[in-house]
Amino acid sequence: MTAHAARLYPHLRPKGRGLTQLRFLQVLLVLWLLACCSLALATQRALLVGVSELVNQPQALWLQAPRNDVMLMRDALLRQGFAAPDIAVLADGVSGAALPESQAIHEALAKLLAQSRSGDFVLLYFSGHGTRLRDIVKRYQEPDGLSENFLARDVRGTLGSDNALAGDLRDVDFDAWIQSFLAKNVFVASVFDTCSANSMTRGTADAPATAEGPPDDEVRWRGLRATQLTGGAPPARQPAPPAPAEAVPRARYVAFFASESHQITPELRLPRKARNARPQGLLTWAMVEALSRKPATWRELFDGVLALYPPVIDELAQRFPTRELPSPVAEGNLDAPLFANSGAPASTRPVWRAQRSGDSLAIKAGLLDGLAQQQELRVLATLDDGTVRGAPAAVSQIKLGNAWLAVPAALKDVPGSAFWSVTPMAEPAATALRVRADKPLPIGLSLDYPAAIRAADDTATADVRWTDLGASGQRLELLAPLFGANVSTVVLPDTAALRRRLQALAQLKWLSQLQGYGKDGQLDGFDAALEVWSGERMLRSVPVSQAASGLPATRAGERVRLNVRNTSGRSLDLVIAGIDARGNLQPVYPDESGETNRFKRGTPEQPSVKRFDLPWLDAAGDARLLVMAVPATPYSAPRLFGVGYAQADVSEVRVRGGQPPAESAERQVFTALLRRSGTADAGARP
Repeated sequence: MTAHAARLYPHLRPKGRGLTQLRFLQVLLVLWLLACCSLALATQRALLVGVSELVNQPQALWLQAPRNDVMLMRDALLRQGFAAPDIAVLADGVSGAALPESQAIHEALAKLLAQSRSGDFVLLYFSGHGTRLRDIVKRYQEPDGLSENFLARDVRGTLGSDNALAGDLRDVDFDAWIQSFLAKNVFVASVFDTCSANSMTRGTADAPATAEGPPDDEVRWRGLRATQLTGGAPPARQPAPPAPAEAVPRARYVAFFASESHQITPELRLPRKARNARPQGLLTWAMVEALSRKPATWRELFDGVLALYPPVIDELAQRFPTRELPSPVAEGNLDAPLFANSGAPASTRPVWRAQRSGDSLAIKAGLLDGLAQQQELRVLATLDDGTVRGAPAAVSQIKLGNAWLAVPAALKDVPGSAFWSVTPMAEPAATALRVRADKPLPIGLSLDYPAAIRAADDTATADVRWTDLGASGQRLELLAPLFGANVSTVVLPDTAALRRRLQALAQLKWLSQLQGYGKDGQLDGFDAALEVWSGERMLRSVPVSQAASGLPATRAGERVRLNVRNTSGRSLDLVIAGIDARGNLQPVYPDESGETNRFKRGTPEQPSVKRFDLPWLDAAGDARLLVMAVPATPYSAPRLFGVGYAQADVSEVRVRGGQPPAESAERQVFTALLRRSGTADAGARP
């Protein structure tokens, strides 16, 4: 104990007779106790809100399960170490709980914020109805133009209108509350077991609330249109707390959602065919079940949730063949430790959920995610009691978005109820930037998988050659054709600049490889165009797929913007990133403020459209821009395709569920990697 303290406080080591060894140890002990006390004072708190009854609405719109959901979640949190006094419950039909009306919910959030201190953890949980409506005054406009709302017990609407609602909590309200918690260095996890959940923290077709089914197993759908809500004297809207002047990086943030914005989610008796089954929200039940396997991170918990969805969804698909059933959603620092306050990820390499079939394992990751044929992976099998067994294996078959491998011999006896996952043991060699140098590579290099930097044995196999010029700086010779037609040389002022440039070149090598995976043809319903603007006037526009000459040139006062449009009828995984003239990676979508990389579903009649400013393109010099889009895949973990920005303690990962394309066919992929100078790297290939 004291040795550990001595390592923490080396400046307090005794240097003479003025401080005896005994007193020195006493000081260290006091400091250690103070550190332990500060950790002990960190508190886990939760606010659980369940709205079953909409008292101003017809009973046909009421739900059954939210009152059960909050109690199921409360019991699960107690097993996770939460103290009962630190769990506040607002729910109708729950003994001792306050009613979940709009003012009470805002007051409970305000009280929770006032109680929270730096280092605390807070869970915000909501179960009930959600809806969408148009909100033209929002600062952040959704690509589909609609905002998500959670309906409190006293919600009222104006019949026949889709933009008049009171007694609701808007997505911008939740965003303001979350920003306020983050500003106090509180880790915020939020769970929305509602329909229209996607983007509930940012900023359905008509159907009866009760669907047909056996009378003893009624299925209800948590989805209402604003036009279904009756009006009356509306309650006063409770103001959300003012968000900080600048957005707080969401290193300490995670959210789980039951569905995408356009989807509705069910409540039904769970677990299926159990005698004691009660009406539960599907997401809530799956979360509590997944917690029993003792996951260490939010990603492990989310993967456990995903594994429990398919059997229930398959059953519902047989009963409701015309409905688009929900795919769960997660966002935030999923690699952070569970129910703790830490912005540092517990792991830095991706983990993919695997599905066992006989002696084979299938994973929803492939070439697009940085895997390669015969790549070494570590296979992990989590048993029902949380015990984890592992063994090495290698990829035996691979496609763009899928890969297969054999179950390791050491794990063939694992029971069928085990949860399987795989993680790469190292970055693929073909992806790595090869550096020829006469000394070891500089320390402190930080890259997102699968980009990597390795030393090259000789100049013939090197992508770049590095020479340390001492006081004159650091010289880099760019040798690989992907960096330009001819060998070019740049001299950097110091080691920090060298690290940044090497990291950018390694990322560019991976981007070039991604671009090569694009297929001839079109990604149906997806369009991206480069626009040149002067002030508020657009001067010209060219489709990215036709921009063979690269990014358009601009004159003084002009700027380049990117306009993307989705009319495909399904959600898309979209990544937009660039490398500026200084060699820095510039995230565009998702960006550092917490956007999602799942671009919302749009149709020809109601397209999803978003325009992106690219201010870093204004600087003179060489720059690159990547646009990549693929159809969304349901029940899979976040997929940023290795196009992220390295952060020591900030991880911003966003994912959205969606309906699958045909698994039998290779997925369409749109990629364009453009260069700012006169020629494109490889043109733009859809």
